[in-house]
Amino acid sequence: QVQLVESGGGLVQPGGSLRLSCAASGSQYSIETMRWWRQAPGKRRELVAGISKDGIISPDSLAGRFSITRDNAKNTIYLEADSPKPEDTAVYYCNAVESVTWKNYWGQGTQVTVSS
Repeated sequence: QVQLVESGGGLVQPGGSLRLSCAASGSQYSIETMRWWRQAPGKRRELVAGISKDGIISPDSLAGRFSITRDNAKNTIYLEADSPKPEDTAVYYCNAVESVTWKNYWGQGTQVTVSS
């Protein structure tokens, strides 16, 4: 059973600094892919960025404003936003796919509010 712990959410000033982290633990296998998703009130959950051994996934809809990195030694991913905007306000979720089992796991989510 994989546990995902997200941190780094909270109140962010527009144009300020946004950095989230997600640490995975508990897997007896490697973590194949890790992703960040977000869901704003009344909207569908959308992919923000993903990372695997095959590369990085960055949706065109977000115009490359988010960057994702991974520390394999710590099984941790990070998400940074370039000039956060109020429309980036959402609950951000970490997602991991475990190799061998190919099970999907989700974190509990962390609220990010971009507001002055």
